[in-house]
This record gives sequence, C-alpha cells and structure tokens, in this order.
Amino acid sequence: MSGRKKITTICCLFLIGLLWLCGCGSPSSDSKTDVMAGSESSEQTEQADGLVYERSAGLLYAKNFSIDYYKGGYKLLKITDGTKILLVPEDKEVPENIEEGTIILKQPVKDLYLVSSSVMDIFSKLEALDTIRFSGQKAENWYVKDAQEAMQKGDILYAGKYDKPDYELIVSQNCSMAIENTMITHSPEVIEMLEDFGIPVMTEYSSYESHPLGRVEWVKFFGALVDKEQKADEIFKEQTAILEKVTAAEKTDKTVAFFFITSNGLVQVRRTSDYIPKMIELAGGKYIFDDPDDAETHRSTMNMQIEEFYDRAKDADYIIYNSSIDGGVKSIDELISKCSVLSDFKAVQKGNVWCTTNDMYQQSMSIGYLIEDMHEMLQGESEEQMRYLFRLK
Repeated sequence: MSGRKKITTICCLFLIGLLWLCGCGSPSSDSKTDVMAGSESSEQTEQADGLVYERSAGLLYAKNFSIDYYKGGYKLLKITDGTKILLVPEDKEVPENIEEGTIILKQPVKDLYLVSSSVMDIFSKLEALDTIRFSGQKAENWYVKDAQEAMQKGDILYAGKYDKPDYELIVSQNCSMAIENTMITHSPEVIEMLEDFGIPVMTEYSSYESHPLGRVEWVKFFGALVDKEQKADEIFKEQTAILEKVTAAEKTDKTVAFFFITSNGLVQVRRTSDYIPKMIELAGGKYIFDDPDDAETHRSTMNMQIEEFYDRAKDADYIIYNSSIDGGVKSIDELISKCSVLSDFKAVQKGNVWCTTNDMYQQSMSIGYLIEDMHEMLQGESEEQMRYLFRLK
C-alpha cells in the first residue's frame, strides 16, 4: 500500500472512531429535557439558566404572550416585544446566569404600579387587587367598583398618569414593577427613568390582539403573574361560552356603524383591524367601514370628516355611539346636537340608535357580554338583559 493510501485509510478510521465516540457520549433524545420553548437546544439552555422545562400554557386566541412552566414552580412570561418575566417561588433561589434583561420577580408578587386601565378589571376578577399598590388613575375615574373602593381606603395609591408618574412615591414604597399599555411608547423617557430607579417596566399588548377573546385571554398572563391560574381559566371559559352561544346563531346582513364625535368636530371610527368590528361580525352583523388596508396596522381608530362619515354610514342599519370617551349622550336629540347630519341617517329615522355604557372600556373581562348585547340588538330581542348597550330615544 502506498504512503498516500495509508494516510487516507488512517484518517478515515480516525474520523469513524471520533463520530462513534461522539454518538456514545451524547445523551439520547429520550433522556434530554427541553428547557425553554424555542429554537435553543435544551442542553445549552439548561446550562445557561438551570431551569428544566415542563410545559407551556395552552392559548386559544392570544398571540402576543406566552407562559412557560419549569420544575420547582418557576414560570417564564414572555411578551412579543421581547420582555421576559421570570417568577421565582418564595422559597427558591434565583437561577444563575439568567438572560440579561429578564425581569426577576419573587412570589408572591405585590406592590405593582398599574397604569394600563383596561387591566384593572382583570385583577378585580382574579380577586388580586391586593397585589396592586399604585394606580395610574384617580379613584373617581374608575368604573371598576372594587378598585375605586380600594383607593378610597388607601389600599391603592394614586401614583400619577403614564407620562407623569410620582417617582418619589413609587420608589419610596418599593414598587416591584410598572404595568403599562402601549401609550407608554410615546414617553420612552418614563421607561428609562423608572428603570434607572430599579423599577422594571412591562407593556401589555392586549389591544394588539386581532380576536376579541384574545384580549380576554390576557387574564391567563396576569393569572400566572399573581399565581391564580385556575381562577383565570374559569373567567376565560365563561366568556368563551357566551361567544359559542352567540356565534351558533344565524348571521344577518345588517350593517353597524360604531363611532364617536370628537371635540373638534371630526368623527372617530374603529379601523377594520380593531376588536370592535370583529365583535360586530361575531354578533352576526357587518361593520359598515370596511377598509382592507387596515389589516396590518396596530392603530385602532381613525378620524373622518363629517362629509365622508355621512357618505359611508348614512345607510347603516344600526349606529352605536361610543360613550366611553366623553361620558355619552342620553337621547337621539342630544346626539344630533353633536352632529346635525345624523338626522338624515337611516338608523336614526328607524330608531336604531344605540349607545355604550360609560364603563365599557374598563370592563375588559366582559367582552363576551358586549358581543351578546350586540347580538340581541341585531336580532331585535329584549333590551332588559343588556349590560353594555342601551337604545337612545
């Protein structure tokens, strides 16, 4: 055998032996435990954070968060903006080498600064108001009765709006985390200041959910945060049951306009991608403002001139005035005084003019009931059982 052939043979035998050794030395797929849902290998992640993955929460509609459970009671909450919150059991240590930027919260979670007003109803329904110490709303601005009472007792303190927090108050009383909505993106300096004071900030993206029950499903996120998953599941199932009952009924071809008259005389309507048009569809109706170009935007509203609103909505079978912004109206005459062209609308002439209750926006865990109200409106059923809609006369 030539020298070159001998070298080639030796190299081949060496490579075969190396591959065989690597195969024997690696753990089998059955013995590996997946750590962290995602593309990382379980071995790499376990070495990095010491957490052993068990399962993830099943989500039906929500797309903007996830919940992973690990051995020992650890939980990892993840939001689509990249935020990660690791919940550490009270009797356990924080794992070493956790990914930089991860918010670490020891259980039980407490002393939260709740700025996102649509989330207060979630905490109320979860019976977890005792985890909130600071509010971004004053007591008189809450339609969530339990929250208003807690503030009147001093259990929850007003700590300033999203763009003007009372830093001295929340720092002096050891705020554990601020829960913001997407409005905070307009005030990035607030996030920076809070974090400089050692207060982590999370933004909830329930308003980005395309399905109305995706917004409701955020109860599971906050249920995991405050260790009340079973209660969260019960709340969510109650709302999905209502939706199943309503959507089982026959669809109608009746059109609906949902709007609000601004202080400067414009008409604010919901974009097609918003949850309100989806609710109208689920209730059996058709939203009158059908703009396919809205599908990719995260902005929920748009303003129209009166003339455009008239052209596009005058033949709507039903109109619903959104009172959650300006306190609402009590009669058709009062509504027409805001926008005189409404007197020519088909819905006004036929008496199909409706208004939302003032608390609709803050009652985020009652979306199923609002869909049910819309369904009863479209079906011409009794108004007595409605919770969030009433007819104007």
